Amino acid sequence: MSDSAPRPQADEEWEDLLRQWREQPAPQPRPYFYSRVRARLISETAAPQLQRTWVRWPAYAVMLGIVLLLSGDGAALPSADRDAPPETPLTGR
Repeated sequence: MSDSAPRPQADEEWEDLLRQWREQPAPQPRPYFYSRVRARLISETAAPQLQRTWVRWPAYAVMLGIVLLLSGDGAALPSADRDAPPETPLTGR
C-alpha cells in the first residue's frame, strides 16, 4: 500500500495545468517549411520515371512463369508414371 496522503487540491492542480497547456500558442512550423516541402514534391514528381520501368520487366516475366508453373494444370510438370491409368474419383458408396 502507498503511504501517500490524499491531496485535497489535486483536481484543481490538474485543471490549472490543463488550462495552461490550452492557453499556450500553437507551435508554428519553421520558416519556409511548406515551400521546401512543395519544392521537394515538385522535383520528385517532375523526374521521369520511365527510364527505370524496363528494369522490372524481367521480374514480371519470371513471376508470370512461376504463376503458370504452379497454376495446377500439370502441363508444365510431368507426372511420375505416364503409363498409369487415370485415377477414378471416389464415390460416396
